[in-house]
Amino acid sequence: MTAEISQALAKEFSVPDAGTTTIILARLITAAILGGILGMERERKGRAAGLKTHILVSIGSALFVMAPLLSGIDPGDVTRVMQGIVSGIGFLGAGAIIKLERDERIEGLTTAAGIWMVSAVGMAAGMGMEIMALATTLIALAVVAVIPKVLGGDKPQDKHEDKPADGS
Repeated sequence: MTAEISQALAKEFSVPDAGTTTIILARLITAAILGGILGMERERKGRAAGLKTHILVSIGSALFVMAPLLSGIDPGDVTRVMQGIVSGIGFLGAGAIIKLERDERIEGLTTAAGIWMVSAVGMAAGMGMEIMALATTLIALAVVAVIPKVLGGDKPQDKHEDKPADGS
């Protein structure tokens, strides 16, 4: 019986071949780096969801699509997993949105959209679409970092932009 238990544990915790391990690491690291790029921009602006949140959401999304793909699930069934991620991240993002009655302002929309976007980037990286994930990250970075500068700065009084987490 001990031999059976040892064999079962060895099989359960075996390391995949070098090629599969490399793919797993490359996709997770790509998701972490790209999520971190968007997270650093948000962290620099003092937003509620910053570097760690963006990295974790991106890695988690990559893992959620990679695990079924690497376990041999029908690739078409991964779309159901992706639907669940999009819905779940929507709830997470909803928690970042608040309405201030006294000012009739809505805050957190950009933070919520950023969390949603970084999840999509993580899913793309997890699916092996690293170029798509990189291109999306660069476009999203341009939206949150470059466009406000072109339009005259990052104004907290804009009803569609977040205020810094410290309230300033």
